[in-house]
Amino acid sequence: MPMMTEIVDKLLTAHQTKKPIEFIRHEYTLSEEEAYAVQEQLIEKKCEIGKDRIAGYKISMTSSETQAIAKTDEPAYGTLLQSNAVKSGERVVLSALFAPLIEPEIIFILTDDLSPGACAEEILGKSKIAAGIEIPDARYKDWFPNFSLADLICDNTATGLVVRSDFVDPPKTAEKFADIRLVLYKDGQQIDEGCSSAVLGNPLNSVVWLSKKLAEHGRRLKKGMIISSGTFLAPIPAAAGAYRAQYPGVGEVAVTISE
Repeated sequence: MPMMTEIVDKLLTAHQTKKPIEFIRHEYTLSEEEAYAVQEQLIEKKCEIGKDRIAGYKISMTSSETQAIAKTDEPAYGTLLQSNAVKSGERVVLSALFAPLIEPEIIFILTDDLSPGACAEEILGKSKIAAGIEIPDARYKDWFPNFSLADLICDNTATGLVVRSDFVDPPKTAEKFADIRLVLYKDGQQIDEGCSSAVLGNPLNSVVWLSKKLAEHGRRLKKGMIISSGTFLAPIPAAAGAYRAQYPGVGEVAVTISE
């Protein structure tokens, strides 16, 4: 559709020039399904242009507060590319981003294909997990917290970077997944703390939602894919400094953001 191609071109131009654009809702009216179709076209173009490939998915709006911003009652997903993945200890340059945030999250990696609409028990049995920090970033002017659902989905749910530690075995039961603790530090000082229950009650619930939503779109989660499952905390604006997220029993992840 010409409208979708126009939106994809605007977003790609923003990526390439590092100049943010106005929210697409000011010019276009899209349904949720149309917005996901735009996202799919955007990812296809980015893979083609950058010789990139799909690495997995990220889940946004896993709290009632962020869902209220977009006037929805469920999360939204974005598509992670290999170029979005960063290993713990690496440095990120702030000037290469737009208006990034900090979101501590548990990262899943699948050890086998999941059934379409997989249940929590299947996900638990086919996953390893890692300590993570997502750095969401959108191509819109003054994007957070002013986005609509269509704005967010079209721009690949503000996908920026996902930083992760090495993968380890997950908790043995689904119940224990709801009680993973987090302490977030910046430049050696604790700045916040949280719990995995903030992610739809349990990060496994978030991945269950993703599996079902992808199935509706004719997609499925496959072996080797990574999943950024949702933030433990309200998003924090990213500033220059050294960030470290510590998850007792899982591990810790660190990233330095420089000007």
